[in-house]
Amino acid sequence: MDAKDRQIIAALQQDGRLTNQELSERVSLSPSPCLRRLRLLEDAGVIKGYTAIVDEQAYGLPITVFVRIRLERHTEDVIEAFERKIRDIDTILDCYVMTGDADYLLRVLVESLQDYEQFVRIRLHKIEGIAAIDTSFAYGIVKRSNVFPRIG
Repeated sequence: MDAKDRQIIAALQQDGRLTNQELSERVSLSPSPCLRRLRLLEDAGVIKGYTAIVDEQAYGLPITVFVRIRLERHTEDVIEAFERKIRDIDTILDCYVMTGDADYLLRVLVESLQDYEQFVRIRLHKIEGIAAIDTSFAYGIVKRSNVFPRIG
């Protein structure tokens, strides 16, 4: 991947609806080489897909919750079972494996505090092997970006 590929990616991260003509103009390439590079990035799995960025509040999910999970044991069976169950819960948008006190960090979107309580009681508490659940509610966003920082 070179600087021109990164320009293509940055332009698409800013606006995924660009036509090839618009994209080629933004990255100073003619349309044919631009499209060829784009297809190579898609085929290589660098560009995994295209999506709409939706406002959570307008959609009806105004509460963002960060949940730190610590497991009781770190055996292969416990980890695999936990991760499999987490993948099946659509309320959880992201799950990261962490260093430090928590084993996992989840990003969860809910409609209300009552919905979060039900999520914990009905979904999380039923997953075996969890030793601790620690919750933080986000009450504002200072910065959110979908554009990677420049490198090189």
